[in-house]
Amino acid sequence: MTSLSSVPLVDIDPSGVFKYILLKVYEEGKNGQEPEITIVRGYKRCEYHADIYDEVQAKLNPLDCEPLGGGRISHDPDNKKIHIYGYSQGYGKADHEIAAKLVKGAYPEYTISISDEGY
Repeated sequence: MTSLSSVPLVDIDPSGVFKYILLKVYEEGKNGQEPEITIVRGYKRCEYHADIYDEVQAKLNPLDCEPLGGGRISHDPDNKKIHIYGYSQGYGKADHEIAAKLVKGAYPEYTISISDEGY
């Protein structure tokens, strides 16, 4: 059984430019409470934002997840820089501020920048 506490908040490719999505992940709670977390996922191997979603959803089963939007990430490990920008045609624009906070937590030594420009 996958639990929320075992789900990494950020899972992105180690370098390059790729699409990413912001997801809300939740589990059936007791007393009508649904504990939830927000996660970032981005992979070069996925051509579309929906491909990332399908892959993540399959991995997280039995937890439920719902896309909150997408964009692109440029990951430059040599210069310790990550740039988050753009949007998803299928899911709309993710809140890059939230994505940047999560990514900063996973890559504290990096410079994280965001922009609403570009596709």
